[in-house]
Amino acid sequence: MDNTPSVVITADAPQVWTMLRTPARVAQWHGWEAPDLDAEVKEIYFSANVREAPDHTRLIVNGGDTFVLQPVPTGTRVSITRAATEPGADSAAWDADINQGWLTFLQQLRFALERHPHSSRRTIFADVPGEPGSAIAKLGLANLPAPGEDYRLTLSTGELIKGKVWFRSADQVGLTVDEYADHGEGLLVVADQAVIANVRPHGGSLVIVSTYGLGATRLASLRSSWDSWCAENYPTVQQAN
Repeated sequence: MDNTPSVVITADAPQVWTMLRTPARVAQWHGWEAPDLDAEVKEIYFSANVREAPDHTRLIVNGGDTFVLQPVPTGTRVSITRAATEPGADSAAWDADINQGWLTFLQQLRFALERHPHSSRRTIFADVPGEPGSAIAKLGLANLPAPGEDYRLTLSTGELIKGKVWFRSADQVGLTVDEYADHGEGLLVVADQAVIANVRPHGGSLVIVSTYGLGATRLASLRSSWDSWCAENYPTVQQAN
């Protein structure tokens, strides 16, 4: 089975390329807000090891993974061809984990370009341990409609949210959330992570909330809600930030 991380973005290839080759734009979809985000973006996308194809259809980032841009009738398919993983006892698990991470970021790239190409995001991030259970299940997201369909539900945080299912995979869900933006939508991504011996023996989950234009009071309230959920469900969690 082909596990290449891939999305189709409703935009032409030059627009996608701009999102890949402008540091301030990369910071609006790669990862989440953190003190070292700018340094991470520079290391991965703009270091001396990075290589660009002259026709702007391929980008080899630091580490050897390659973005491939292919025009399709509905826009541009963006895929990531992975560099070879170092052989080892956990190499398959690490490979799957990195694929999952790239899928998250590609979906965030797609969302940023299709919904907020010129806006700045504010994020809330939680890294939760797998024990005692999946964040997808705990949040009540295990039985969502198909991608593109409307949903309306109450998360186990107590929030009533609505929007459309952005994407689903075996281990991830993404939802547009009307309540996470003052205009348009924000994005909620929840990803359950695989077990990696001696590193993540019980698996884990990530929650990334991307908001747009929320006031300081609303953003603080939202952050507090996620912190409370983490504390209740995962007492040893790194608090949402």
